[in-house]
Amino acid sequence: MPDSLSDTDARLLAEERPGDNAFALSVGELSFKLKRMVEGEFGHVRIRGEISGYKRATSGHVYLALKDDAAVIDGVMWKGQANALAFAPQDGIEVIATGKLTTYPGRSKYQIVIERMELAGAGALMALFEKLKAKLAGEGLFDGSRKRRLPYLPRTIGVVTSPTGAVIRDILHRLEDRCPTHVIVWPVKVQGQGAAEEVAAAVRGFDAMPADGPVPRPDLVIVARGGGSIEDLWAFNEEPVVRAVAGCSIPIISAVGHETDTTLCDFAADLRAPTPTAAAELAVPVLADLRLTIQSHGLRTQRCANRYLERGRERLAGLARLLPKRDALLGPQRQRADDAGQRLDRGLERRVTLARGQLDRSSGALRPAVLQNQVDRNRDRLAATWRLVQSLNPDAVLDRGYARVTARGGETLASAATVRAAGAVTLRFRDGSVDAIVDDGAAMATRTPAAKVERKPARTHIAAKPDQPTLL
Repeated sequence: MPDSLSDTDARLLAEERPGDNAFALSVGELSFKLKRMVEGEFGHVRIRGEISGYKRATSGHVYLALKDDAAVIDGVMWKGQANALAFAPQDGIEVIATGKLTTYPGRSKYQIVIERMELAGAGALMALFEKLKAKLAGEGLFDGSRKRRLPYLPRTIGVVTSPTGAVIRDILHRLEDRCPTHVIVWPVKVQGQGAAEEVAAAVRGFDAMPADGPVPRPDLVIVARGGGSIEDLWAFNEEPVVRAVAGCSIPIISAVGHETDTTLCDFAADLRAPTPTAAAELAVPVLADLRLTIQSHGLRTQRCANRYLERGRERLAGLARLLPKRDALLGPQRQRADDAGQRLDRGLERRVTLARGQLDRSSGALRPAVLQNQVDRNRDRLAATWRLVQSLNPDAVLDRGYARVTARGGETLASAATVRAAGAVTLRFRDGSVDAIVDDGAAMATRTPAAKVERKPARTHIAAKPDQPTLL
């Protein structure tokens, strides 16, 4: 083919030229060829670089870039591999990524599909440690003001550790030697994948236990693990563990590793113990020493009480010497009592004499003649009063043929008007009563207004009782 096309070679439509064996490829075909070539040539690679632009999508996949001072390559890690990471990736951390290169036709880029990612040596791990430490310290999780005092004698201790290691046996033996205490063990993994999540869940689980639940809530929690490398202890540097320890309402002792080992869990705990055995020693006092202390305090209290009583007796004896004698104090009162007794005797005698004189005078007034005159006068007054009552009795005239008109209610009717108003009356005679109905003839007079009608007296219809004849 010529190096360049002349104006006469330019065509409007593309067509095959003689001797040209380069067939036209579609973009998809070229992208597929490139993808197959890259994946075939770089099916397994390990890349060392610094993480940049780390991002985890809502789907769980991780997108990032690995860079050095010369180049940058994009990377992707699918959800399954991202969940299996032993650390939390962050920008600026140097790692070694293992995977395969591939292309992404949608953006005409090549990238590495990461299957495994590890920190690039202890230096990178320490860099991640310091970076996470600075972040959490900036949030105040390590402030001394957050630290709480440990209970002096906890009734229940919760231990977060592996149930099969030597750590839990050391803690239990030390507690048994010093001060037997009820212990609740929350078994967890202390190393490897998922260890950080289990430790954090155990701390939160102890904190969520109710105070009055079937299982007693711990008064103190110990997070413990034996010694190891920084990689072995890395689960206790993970952010979920640190936040769970810092947010726990129960005082926590961190006993992770040996005395020279330091984790972020130590900074977040209320107290750091150099070893798990030391954590047990810090958790409880020595029971024998406690008994001796209590006994010593009891003796001191008894001596103080005895000394107080002795001083009280001395003060009382001193005051007693200053007090006057009993006879001197009671002599005037005794004399006053004797005088009062003598006056009382004289007063009683005088009172009896006066009462006897009054009795003599009263008995003289009770002579039979005087009493008979008084009785006669009262009898005359009573007879006069009775005669007056008999004269005022409205039924006294009934014996002379009169009758007393009363209403059905019993009240006496003294006029014709009240009789007409009553309508029904009762006639009371000497030997009984008769019920009657009043008819004054007024209606009959109103029916003949033109004729002069002589008004007749009111007529009474008498309903005689069965034992008495009618009056009309």
